[in-house]
Amino acid sequence: MTETYTASVVGASGFAGGELLRLLNGHPHFEVAQATSRSYERKTVGHQHPNLRGMDLRFTSPTELDSVDVLFAATPHGVSMDRIDAFRDAADTVVDLSADFRLGSEKQYDEWYDGHERPELLTESEYALPELNRENLPGADLIASGGCNATATILGLKPLFDAGILAGDEQVVVDVKVGSSEGGAGGGAASSHPERSGIVRPYAPTGHRHEAEIEEFLGLSVSFTVHAVDMIRGAAATCHVFPDGPVKKKELWSAYRDSYGDEPFMRTVAGGSGVYRYPEPKAVAGTNYGEVGFEIDPSNKRLVVFSAIDNMMKGSAGQAVHAANVALGIEETAGLEFEGLHPVGAP
Repeated sequence: MTETYTASVVGASGFAGGELLRLLNGHPHFEVAQATSRSYERKTVGHQHPNLRGMDLRFTSPTELDSVDVLFAATPHGVSMDRIDAFRDAADTVVDLSADFRLGSEKQYDEWYDGHERPELLTESEYALPELNRENLPGADLIASGGCNATATILGLKPLFDAGILAGDEQVVVDVKVGSSEGGAGGGAASSHPERSGIVRPYAPTGHRHEAEIEEFLGLSVSFTVHAVDMIRGAAATCHVFPDGPVKKKELWSAYRDSYGDEPFMRTVAGGSGVYRYPEPKAVAGTNYGEVGFEIDPSNKRLVVFSAIDNMMKGSAGQAVHAANVALGIEETAGLEFEGLHPVGAP
Protein backbone atom coordinates (compact mmCIF):
# COMPACT_ATOMS: atom_id res chain seq x y z
CA MET A 1 0.00 0.00 0.00
CA THR A 2 1.35 3.44 -0.95
CA GLU A 3 1.82 5.71 2.06
CA THR A 4 0.14 9.10 1.81
CA TYR A 5 1.18 12.20 3.72
CA THR A 6 -1.11 15.12 4.47
CA ALA A 7 0.27 18.56 3.63
CA SER A 8 -0.62 22.20 4.09
CA VAL A 9 0.66 25.26 2.28
CA VAL A 10 0.86 28.47 4.30
CA GLY A 11 0.94 31.53 2.07
CA ALA A 12 -0.69 29.54 -0.71
CA SER A 13 -2.02 32.49 -2.71
CA GLY A 14 1.42 33.66 -3.88
CA PHE A 15 3.39 32.41 -6.87
CA ALA A 16 5.47 29.92 -4.87
CA GLY A 17 2.40 28.81 -2.95
CA GLY A 18 0.56 28.15 -6.20
CA GLU A 19 3.46 26.10 -7.52
CA LEU A 20 3.48 24.06 -4.31
CA LEU A 21 -0.24 23.38 -4.64
CA ARG A 22 0.21 22.34 -8.27
CA LEU A 23 3.01 19.92 -7.41
CA LEU A 24 1.36 18.47 -4.32
CA ASN A 25 -1.99 18.06 -6.08
CA GLY A 26 -0.33 15.81 -8.66
CA HIS A 27 1.98 14.05 -6.21
CA PRO A 28 1.31 10.33 -5.64
CA HIS A 29 2.22 10.51 -1.93
CA PHE A 30 0.72 13.82 -0.80
CA GLU A 31 -2.82 14.93 -0.08
CA VAL A 32 -3.34 18.68 0.27
CA ALA A 33 -5.35 19.28 3.45
CA GLN A 34 -5.10 23.05 3.77
CA ALA A 35 -4.09 26.16 1.84
CA THR A 36 -3.97 29.41 3.78
CA SER A 37 -4.21 33.04 2.70
CA ARG A 38 -5.10 36.16 4.68
CA SER A 39 -6.16 38.08 1.58
CA TYR A 40 -8.24 35.36 -0.10
CA GLU A 41 -9.76 33.51 2.86
CA ARG A 42 -12.85 31.49 1.79
CA LYS A 43 -12.05 32.00 -1.91
CA THR A 44 -11.42 28.91 -4.00
CA VAL A 45 -7.82 28.08 -4.88
CA GLY A 46 -8.77 28.49 -8.55
CA HIS A 47 -9.78 32.10 -7.88
CA GLN A 48 -6.11 33.00 -7.47
CA HIS A 49 -4.49 30.19 -9.47
CA PRO A 50 -6.55 29.62 -12.63
CA ASN A 51 -4.52 26.55 -13.57
CA LEU A 52 -5.82 24.92 -10.36
CA ARG A 53 -9.55 25.44 -10.91
CA GLY A 54 -9.97 21.69 -10.73
CA MET A 55 -8.88 21.59 -7.07
CA ASP A 56 -11.79 21.35 -4.64
CA LEU A 57 -10.12 23.52 -2.01
CA ARG A 58 -10.64 26.94 -0.45
CA PHE A 59 -8.17 29.23 1.24
CA THR A 60 -8.44 29.34 5.02
CA SER A 61 -7.03 31.62 7.68
CA PRO A 62 -3.34 31.08 8.55
CA THR A 63 -4.20 31.59 12.21
CA GLU A 64 -5.98 28.23 12.33
CA LEU A 65 -3.63 25.50 11.13
CA ASP A 66 -4.74 21.94 10.52
CA SER A 67 -2.65 19.09 11.90
CA VAL A 68 -0.70 17.61 8.98
CA ASP A 69 2.40 15.56 8.27
CA VAL A 70 4.22 18.29 6.30
CA LEU A 71 3.75 22.05 6.33
CA PHE A 72 5.19 24.10 3.47
CA ALA A 73 5.60 27.79 4.35
CA ALA A 74 5.62 30.07 1.30
CA THR A 75 5.62 33.31 3.26
CA PRO A 76 7.68 36.52 3.14
CA HIS A 77 10.93 36.77 5.06
CA GLY A 78 10.34 37.11 8.80
CA VAL A 79 7.01 35.27 9.00
CA SER A 80 8.34 31.75 9.54
CA MET A 81 10.77 32.69 12.29
CA ASP A 82 7.90 34.45 14.06
CA ARG A 83 5.45 31.55 13.67
CA ILE A 84 7.80 28.58 13.73
CA ASP A 85 6.43 27.19 17.00
CA ALA A 86 2.89 27.14 15.59
CA PHE A 87 4.17 25.56 12.37
CA ARG A 88 6.01 22.82 14.26
CA ASP A 89 3.02 22.19 16.52
CA ALA A 90 0.89 21.65 13.41
CA ALA A 91 3.28 19.42 11.44
CA ASP A 92 5.98 16.84 11.96
CA THR A 93 8.03 18.34 9.13
CA VAL A 94 8.26 22.03 8.19
CA VAL A 95 9.68 23.11 4.82
CA ASP A 96 10.27 26.86 4.69
CA LEU A 97 10.64 28.63 1.34
CA SER A 98 11.68 31.98 2.80
CA ALA A 99 15.18 33.02 3.86
CA ASP A 100 14.42 32.54 7.56
CA PHE A 101 16.39 29.33 8.16
CA ARG A 102 18.82 29.12 5.21
CA LEU A 103 21.91 30.35 7.02
CA GLY A 104 23.71 28.78 9.94
CA SER A 105 24.36 31.59 12.41
CA GLU A 106 22.83 34.67 13.99
CA LYS A 107 25.89 36.65 12.90
CA GLN A 108 25.07 36.02 9.24
CA TYR A 109 21.50 37.26 9.70
CA ASP A 110 22.80 40.37 11.45
CA GLU A 111 25.07 41.01 8.44
CA TRP A 112 22.78 40.11 5.55
CA TYR A 113 19.24 40.53 6.88
CA ASP A 114 17.71 42.32 9.88
CA GLY A 115 18.77 39.87 12.55
CA HIS A 116 16.98 36.71 13.63
CA GLU A 117 14.29 36.12 16.26
CA ARG A 118 15.02 32.41 16.81
CA PRO A 119 18.77 31.90 16.27
CA GLU A 120 18.79 28.76 18.42
CA LEU A 121 16.94 26.95 15.62
CA LEU A 122 19.45 27.74 12.89
CA THR A 123 21.60 24.73 13.71
CA GLU A 124 18.53 22.47 13.45
CA SER A 125 17.55 23.42 9.89
CA GLU A 126 18.82 21.62 6.80
CA TYR A 127 19.42 23.30 3.44
CA ALA A 128 16.93 21.89 0.98
CA LEU A 129 19.06 21.52 -2.17
CA PRO A 130 19.52 17.73 -2.48
CA GLU A 131 22.43 18.01 -4.93
CA LEU A 132 24.32 19.77 -2.15
CA ASN A 133 22.89 18.35 1.07
CA ARG A 134 21.17 15.04 0.30
CA GLU A 135 22.95 13.08 3.03
CA ASN A 136 21.54 15.32 5.77
CA LEU A 137 17.93 15.46 4.58
CA PRO A 138 16.53 12.00 5.52
CA GLY A 139 14.48 12.46 8.69
CA ALA A 140 14.99 16.24 8.78
CA ASP A 141 12.05 18.07 10.36
CA LEU A 142 13.05 21.67 9.59
CA ILE A 143 14.11 22.27 5.98
CA ALA A 144 15.05 25.58 4.38
CA SER A 145 14.67 25.95 0.63
CA GLY A 146 17.51 27.87 -1.01
CA GLY A 147 17.29 31.21 -2.77
CA CYS A 148 16.86 30.95 -6.53
CA ASN A 149 19.90 33.06 -7.46
CA ALA A 150 22.07 31.20 -4.97
CA THR A 151 20.74 27.85 -6.21
CA ALA A 152 21.61 28.62 -9.82
CA THR A 153 25.11 29.80 -8.85
CA ILE A 154 25.86 26.94 -6.45
CA LEU A 155 24.77 24.31 -8.99
CA GLY A 156 27.04 25.83 -11.62
CA LEU A 157 30.14 26.08 -9.42
CA LYS A 158 29.85 23.03 -7.16
CA PRO A 159 31.52 20.53 -9.56
CA LEU A 160 34.61 22.75 -9.70
CA PHE A 161 34.96 22.43 -5.92
CA ASP A 162 34.22 18.71 -5.95
CA ALA A 163 37.04 18.21 -8.47
CA GLY A 164 39.49 20.55 -6.73
CA ILE A 165 39.57 22.98 -9.66
CA LEU A 166 38.43 25.70 -7.25
CA ALA A 167 39.74 25.92 -3.70
CA GLY A 168 37.85 28.99 -2.51
CA ASP A 169 40.41 31.78 -2.85
CA GLU A 170 40.09 32.35 -6.60
CA GLN A 171 38.38 35.32 -8.18
CA VAL A 172 34.82 34.53 -9.31
CA VAL A 173 32.46 37.05 -10.92
CA VAL A 174 28.78 36.04 -11.13
CA ASP A 175 26.08 37.71 -13.22
CA VAL A 176 22.51 36.45 -12.80
CA LYS A 177 19.52 37.26 -15.03
CA VAL A 178 16.16 36.53 -13.41
CA GLY A 179 12.48 36.70 -14.31
CA SER A 180 9.79 38.87 -12.74
CA SER A 181 8.22 36.06 -10.70
CA GLU A 182 11.19 36.30 -8.33
CA GLY A 183 9.56 39.43 -6.91
CA GLY A 184 6.47 37.46 -5.88
CA ALA A 185 2.79 38.16 -6.48
CA GLY A 186 3.14 41.51 -4.69
CA GLY A 187 6.30 42.60 -6.49
CA GLY A 188 5.15 46.21 -6.88
CA ALA A 189 5.70 48.75 -9.63
CA ALA A 190 9.10 47.41 -10.67
CA SER A 191 7.50 44.08 -11.62
CA SER A 192 4.49 45.48 -13.47
CA HIS A 193 4.39 44.48 -17.11
CA PRO A 194 4.79 47.97 -18.65
CA GLU A 195 7.85 48.66 -16.50
CA ARG A 196 9.32 45.19 -16.93
CA SER A 197 8.83 44.85 -20.67
CA GLY A 198 12.02 44.93 -22.72
CA ILE A 199 14.37 45.54 -19.80
CA VAL A 200 17.79 44.31 -18.71
CA ARG A 201 17.83 46.18 -15.41
CA PRO A 202 20.52 45.79 -12.73
CA TYR A 203 18.62 45.64 -9.45
CA ALA A 204 21.32 44.29 -7.14
CA PRO A 205 24.70 45.45 -8.49
CA THR A 206 26.39 44.54 -5.21
CA GLY A 207 25.52 43.10 -1.83
CA HIS A 208 22.74 40.69 -2.84
CA ARG A 209 21.61 38.63 0.15
CA HIS A 210 22.02 35.34 -1.72
CA GLU A 211 25.78 35.86 -1.61
CA ALA A 212 25.60 34.65 1.98
CA GLU A 213 24.38 31.20 0.88
CA ILE A 214 27.10 30.88 -1.74
CA GLU A 215 29.74 31.80 0.79
CA GLU A 216 28.38 29.42 3.43
CA PHE A 217 27.87 26.36 1.27
CA LEU A 218 30.79 26.71 -1.14
CA GLY A 219 33.20 28.62 1.09
CA LEU A 220 33.58 31.14 -1.73
CA SER A 221 33.27 34.92 -1.78
CA VAL A 222 31.97 36.09 -5.16
CA SER A 223 31.52 39.38 -6.98
CA PHE A 224 27.78 39.08 -7.56
CA THR A 225 25.33 41.11 -9.67
CA VAL A 226 21.68 40.40 -10.48
CA HIS A 227 19.69 41.78 -13.44
CA ALA A 228 15.94 41.80 -13.85
CA VAL A 229 15.09 40.88 -17.44
CA ASP A 230 11.99 40.64 -19.62
CA MET A 231 11.15 37.08 -18.58
CA ILE A 232 8.53 35.72 -16.20
CA ARG A 233 10.09 32.45 -15.07
CA GLY A 234 13.75 31.54 -14.97
CA ALA A 235 17.17 32.35 -13.57
CA ALA A 236 20.41 32.13 -15.54
CA ALA A 237 23.82 32.51 -13.91
CA THR A 238 27.00 33.25 -15.83
CA CYS A 239 30.07 32.71 -13.65
CA HIS A 240 33.49 33.99 -14.72
CA VAL A 241 36.08 31.87 -12.92
CA PHE A 242 39.80 32.64 -12.85
CA PRO A 243 41.51 29.43 -11.63
CA ASP A 244 45.09 29.30 -10.38
CA GLY A 245 46.26 27.30 -13.39
CA PRO A 246 45.17 26.01 -16.83
CA VAL A 247 42.21 23.63 -16.98
CA LYS A 248 41.49 21.22 -19.82
CA LYS A 249 37.99 20.69 -21.18
CA LYS A 250 38.15 16.96 -20.45
CA GLU A 251 38.77 17.85 -16.79
CA LEU A 252 35.62 19.95 -16.79
CA TRP A 253 33.53 17.22 -18.40
CA SER A 254 34.86 14.77 -15.82
CA ALA A 255 34.06 17.16 -12.97
CA TYR A 256 30.47 17.74 -14.05
CA ARG A 257 29.83 14.09 -14.80
CA ASP A 258 31.24 13.05 -11.41
CA SER A 259 29.06 15.58 -9.58
CA TYR A 260 25.83 15.22 -11.53
CA GLY A 261 25.99 11.97 -13.48
CA ASP A 262 23.62 10.26 -11.05
CA GLU A 263 21.47 13.27 -10.25
CA PRO A 264 17.93 12.87 -11.60
CA PHE A 265 17.35 16.58 -12.17
CA MET A 266 20.70 17.82 -13.48
CA ARG A 267 21.73 18.08 -17.14
CA THR A 268 25.09 19.18 -18.53
CA VAL A 269 24.79 21.26 -21.71
CA ALA A 270 28.14 22.51 -22.93
CA GLY A 271 28.44 23.49 -26.57
CA GLY A 272 27.60 20.93 -29.21
CA SER A 273 25.08 21.51 -31.96
CA GLY A 274 21.54 22.79 -32.17
CA VAL A 275 19.90 26.04 -31.12
CA TYR A 276 20.18 25.52 -27.37
CA ARG A 277 23.93 24.93 -27.00
CA TYR A 278 24.22 26.15 -23.42
CA PRO A 279 21.92 26.20 -20.37
CA GLU A 280 18.72 28.10 -21.08
CA PRO A 281 15.86 28.96 -18.67
CA LYS A 282 13.31 28.48 -21.45
CA ALA A 283 14.35 24.82 -21.79
CA VAL A 284 13.61 24.08 -18.12
CA ALA A 285 10.51 26.27 -17.62
CA GLY A 286 7.98 24.56 -15.37
CA THR A 287 10.38 21.76 -14.44
CA ASN A 288 12.63 20.84 -11.52
CA TYR A 289 15.62 20.44 -13.83
CA GLY A 290 18.82 22.42 -13.60
CA GLU A 291 21.13 22.82 -16.58
CA VAL A 292 24.85 23.52 -16.26
CA GLY A 293 27.55 24.09 -18.85
CA PHE A 294 30.96 25.66 -19.40
CA GLU A 295 33.50 27.02 -21.84
CA ILE A 296 37.22 27.77 -21.59
CA ASP A 297 38.55 31.14 -22.72
CA PRO A 298 41.21 30.67 -25.46
CA SER A 299 43.69 32.36 -23.13
CA ASN A 300 43.09 29.49 -20.66
CA LYS A 301 42.99 32.05 -17.87
CA ARG A 302 39.22 32.10 -17.51
CA LEU A 303 36.42 29.55 -17.30
CA VAL A 304 32.88 30.62 -18.09
CA VAL A 305 30.30 28.52 -16.25
CA PHE A 306 26.60 28.69 -17.12
CA SER A 307 23.59 27.45 -15.20
CA ALA A 308 19.85 27.78 -15.73
CA ILE A 309 16.83 26.92 -13.60
CA ASP A 310 13.17 27.79 -13.31
CA ASN A 311 13.28 30.10 -10.29
CA MET A 312 9.79 29.00 -9.21
CA MET A 313 10.67 25.31 -9.42
CA LYS A 314 14.31 24.31 -8.90
CA GLY A 315 14.79 27.67 -7.19
CA SER A 316 11.75 27.39 -4.90
CA ALA A 317 8.74 25.04 -4.86
CA GLY A 318 10.30 22.18 -6.83
CA GLN A 319 13.37 22.20 -4.61
CA ALA A 320 11.11 22.18 -1.53
CA VAL A 321 9.11 19.16 -2.72
CA HIS A 322 12.30 17.38 -3.82
CA ALA A 323 13.77 17.89 -0.34
CA ALA A 324 10.56 16.70 1.32
CA ASN A 325 10.64 13.55 -0.79
CA VAL A 326 14.16 12.80 0.40
CA ALA A 327 13.33 13.66 4.02
CA LEU A 328 10.36 11.30 4.06
CA GLY A 329 12.05 8.47 2.18
CA ILE A 330 9.81 8.88 -0.88
CA GLU A 331 11.18 8.25 -4.37
CA GLU A 332 12.85 11.61 -4.87
CA THR A 333 11.50 12.22 -8.37
CA ALA A 334 7.87 11.68 -7.27
CA GLY A 335 5.61 14.52 -8.36
CA LEU A 336 8.44 16.23 -10.24
CA GLU A 337 8.61 14.26 -13.46
CA PHE A 338 7.37 16.98 -15.84
CA GLU A 339 9.90 17.30 -18.66
CA GLY A 340 8.88 20.74 -19.91
CA LEU A 341 7.54 21.86 -23.31
CA HIS A 342 9.03 22.83 -26.64
CA PRO A 343 8.35 25.17 -28.29
CA VAL A 344 7.00 27.52 -25.65
CA GLY A 345 6.58 31.26 -25.31
CA ALA A 346 8.53 33.40 -22.90
CA PRO A 347 8.98 31.40 -19.67
